[in-house]
Amino acid sequence: MQMKTCLTLCNPLLGDHIFEEMVVLFGGQSFSALRTQFQRYGILFEDPLFPASNQSLFYQKKRIGRVTWKRPTELCSDPHLFVDGISAHDLHQGQLGNCWFISACSSLASREALWQKVIPDWKDQEWDKEKKESYAGIFHFRFWRFGEWVDVVIDDRLPTVNGELVYCHSTVKNMFWSALVEKAYAKMYGCYEALDGGNTADALMDFTGGVSEPMDLREKMFKEDEEQRDKVFDRVLKVHNRGGLISGSIRATSAADMKARLDCGLVKGRAYTVTDVRRVILGHSLLAYFKSDKLTMIRMRTPWGQGEWNGPWSVGSEEWQKVSESESERIIFTVQDDGEMKFDDFIANFKDLTLCHLINTSYQIIHRTWAEAFMWGSWHRHGDPLLNQAGGCANHKRTFLQNPQYVFDVKKPEDEVLICLQQKDRRANLRNGRGKNLLIGFDIHRVELNRTYRMHATQQKVGGSVYINSRSVFLRIDLKEGRYVVIPTTFKPGQEGDFLLRIFTDVPSDCTELTLDEPPQTCWSGLCGHPTLVTQVHVLKANGLPGQDSDEVSDPYVIIRCEGEKVRSPVHKNTRSPVFDIKGLFYRKKAGQPISIEVSVCIYNHNMFVDSFLGQVTLLTQQGDFKQTLQLRGKGDHRDDDLPGTVTVVIVTTPSLTNI
Repeated sequence: MQMKTCLTLCNPLLGDHIFEEMVVLFGGQSFSALRTQFQRYGILFEDPLFPASNQSLFYQKKRIGRVTWKRPTELCSDPHLFVDGISAHDLHQGQLGNCWFISACSSLASREALWQKVIPDWKDQEWDKEKKESYAGIFHFRFWRFGEWVDVVIDDRLPTVNGELVYCHSTVKNMFWSALVEKAYAKMYGCYEALDGGNTADALMDFTGGVSEPMDLREKMFKEDEEQRDKVFDRVLKVHNRGGLISGSIRATSAADMKARLDCGLVKGRAYTVTDVRRVILGHSLLAYFKSDKLTMIRMRTPWGQGEWNGPWSVGSEEWQKVSESESERIIFTVQDDGEMKFDDFIANFKDLTLCHLINTSYQIIHRTWAEAFMWGSWHRHGDPLLNQAGGCANHKRTFLQNPQYVFDVKKPEDEVLICLQQKDRRANLRNGRGKNLLIGFDIHRVELNRTYRMHATQQKVGGSVYINSRSVFLRIDLKEGRYVVIPTTFKPGQEGDFLLRIFTDVPSDCTELTLDEPPQTCWSGLCGHPTLVTQVHVLKANGLPGQDSDEVSDPYVIIRCEGEKVRSPVHKNTRSPVFDIKGLFYRKKAGQPISIEVSVCIYNHNMFVDSFLGQVTLLTQQGDFKQTLQLRGKGDHRDDDLPGTVTVVIVTTPSLTNI
């Protein structure tokens, strides 16, 4: 059972700005209530939901020696969450293949505003020698899960072998924040073994509520293309400067290749945390040594304190020997046990890069503000095609459009849109054999400007994600003004699961799920009639329009009218041959009433914008499809007069309201 409570939290994107946010209590356990209860009775908390036993360690029969569960007070005389603050250098991986989690923890440690959300009211949770009676052996941590912050309570009994912590531990013997965070994370997933093998991008999202963007650095030949390489660096630098988290890895191609150390010192299959990113302007004293007056630099570390880069700009390299201490401090990092390297070398050696964006949705800070749409949904099977919502990807043409559909608007001439599809995590089901992620992805279609019912025929596909069995897939895409439908799917039809769709645009997109297949029958249908035809009007372009300004060009737009409804296109600037490429969809009760397509132009004067009519065409559409280029004509008493210019249209009409 999970309960929700309203807690006051600090949003890391707003600094000290305080807001109210709903937090889910994992297992219904309230930290404050439990701690008060155990303090009152003077006994230490023992978590019944995550006991000190093998079921909390394994979901299969694995052994790591004779395990003894001990509290920090049994491992040292002066335990603390933090000793001299928190640092990315605090963590070391134990006997568990969760470098993905450790790397994310290292990134988290470098951002105070972020770790204070994961480790809430940490000062109050810290051991207090002056108030020993306040210690009740209970802690709590928070993780962002499927659109909500989840508060996880644990006791502080930790697995040890021969008096040493088995899993994640700190460099300083009496510092326990990393071991306790790992235990809370393992509880959320079911057991420690469930953390064996994973994706850094998932942990970064769990720690921040951000959006993870994976990049394949070999895919677009960044190594060979300097311009593209510079663009990637700018993106990495922007994410770092805006508080995001970054991770990189060198993909292992086989089990034997895993953990192979390269000549440059880097290790395959390990997740490296990016701890700093800089563009450096060199002083005059250094220009003699380097070809460029600028260096793009990146710093990384592993969770092991070894396996670091030993190439150019690494610790003790000849490049640093040419830099005085004062110049070193001026231009870049203080050299420490991390791997500094030029970004060019990073691109040349690393295969995968993960950028965790903290996307700003508040208008109270200066960085770009995004409007976010949150849509929860599910894929589920049903025998009725109109009720089935597990149709698989576009390869399955017969069932693809049976998936959930979400419509959103782009309201600028062009907008950068971010889309993230996340499936509900299955790792907690590993014990019963259902822990594998589904292959998921999505397609984006440009649709009619007035579509409010589900698509029943594929339209212009403008983009889509890859299909991958990760917890989330991400796409960054530039879209022009118009209406779009995004269709999240599993790769195979018939697979069931829950998902969260997040869409970020510059202007609110009015995203909503399309749930109805056609206009519903109502009590008014008998009086007012019900549609008998559906017509899709696609205005492709116009040609030969008259010029309306001194440059002999125009700013035209087009309006489609049918039975009192109209669809208007955006204005096309400075052209006499606009490519409108817009569609309208009309559910028609009066089959004999014509559809008019009216072309007008915006004319600017010093006082106002005014519209000037350029011409129209009127069509009596019959069932079927046709494409025609038609001469523009006048309206009213002049409807038979030819006017300069033509318009090209495609019209589809069908009596089945679920055919378009």
